[in-house]
Amino acid sequence: MEKINNNGLKFFKTKNGTKLPLPVFFPDATRAVLKTLDSADIEDTKTPGILVNTYHLYNELGSRVIKKFGGICKFMSWNGAVISDSGGFQIMTLVKANKRFGAITDEAVVFRPTAKKKIIFTPEESIRFQMELNTDMVVVLDEFTDPKSDEKKACQSVERTILWAKRSKKYFEEICGKKGLDEKNRPYLLGIVQGGEFLNLRVECTQRLVEIGFDGLGYGGWPITSQGKFNYEVAQTIAKNTPEKYFLYGLGVGKPDEIVGCNDLGYSVFDCVLPTRDARHRRLYVYNADSIDDINIRQAKFYSYFTPDKERYYSDSEPVSRACDCLLCARYSRAYLAHLFRIQDVSALRLATIHNLRFYSLLMEKLFYCHSRESGNPSLIG
Repeated sequence: MEKINNNGLKFFKTKNGTKLPLPVFFPDATRAVLKTLDSADIEDTKTPGILVNTYHLYNELGSRVIKKFGGICKFMSWNGAVISDSGGFQIMTLVKANKRFGAITDEAVVFRPTAKKKIIFTPEESIRFQMELNTDMVVVLDEFTDPKSDEKKACQSVERTILWAKRSKKYFEEICGKKGLDEKNRPYLLGIVQGGEFLNLRVECTQRLVEIGFDGLGYGGWPITSQGKFNYEVAQTIAKNTPEKYFLYGLGVGKPDEIVGCNDLGYSVFDCVLPTRDARHRRLYVYNADSIDDINIRQAKFYSYFTPDKERYYSDSEPVSRACDCLLCARYSRAYLAHLFRIQDVSALRLATIHNLRFYSLLMEKLFYCHSRESGNPSLIG
């Protein structure tokens, strides 16, 4: 795999002026919460930001409450950065999976979450609600290319994605104009590249989105090949056709080795449910190192998984990982964690989630310093 590193950006800047060194990983706080944690817990893991789900918050919370609090951050007492997705993934998981849940046209997506409820979701409505959420990065509505699509259907999803991107950009600029938001205090706007495994469509979609003009582009669609491997060829194709100083965003890219591989291609923003979901299923990520200083993300197998179910851990006084400084590893033993899981105490889920989030924030720190050394500038820039 050819390294590109064409991303000329060094920071993700929040609207309040905070500069977050790249790369960044934002766990999925779908409904404005990471299960089992509060906002203080998240901050303690040195996680700089979260991703919230536009569709679910639109459906379950609505504008009235969000407006009262002035955005999602005050609502959940969160001091970090926030990205709001568009609801595009829900088009596939809800509507495309079962037509009784709605329909898709060039004009809008019609969701029918229940027999008595209908939601008409346009690209403009997605942008409007995200601006009410007052997030730091807004994502345009796109049509997720079904991984089973032939080239004709994939082309149709690209055309609709471009159509919606144009409408989203126009409406975004209208809102910014009305609110007096300029380049310094408006959120980033992200376009999404679709096209499935058809590289010619990925190139076309990328180039047409660049013509519209965005702050960054996201690797949209299903990133896993039919052979079950991450599709680096698509990731590389998008990167090669994206201008420097555009964010490259790996939407839903979450396996640590895949993050490292995509970061080498220039991707600098990531989100995924993996660390939090795996934690709740007794799967903890651990670095194959004896200390934080010894972590080497360039070795072939730089991490492994720890599951506290095995009997040998029931009396193990060691921490889950010596290459971690999270609350779990600093204070508790493997034996205690195993005990908490056996008795099904909720604190087991909390501690495991805290640990996995710290694993990911450490991964971002290691990637930042690794690329700083490779570029000949090991010091923080700011």
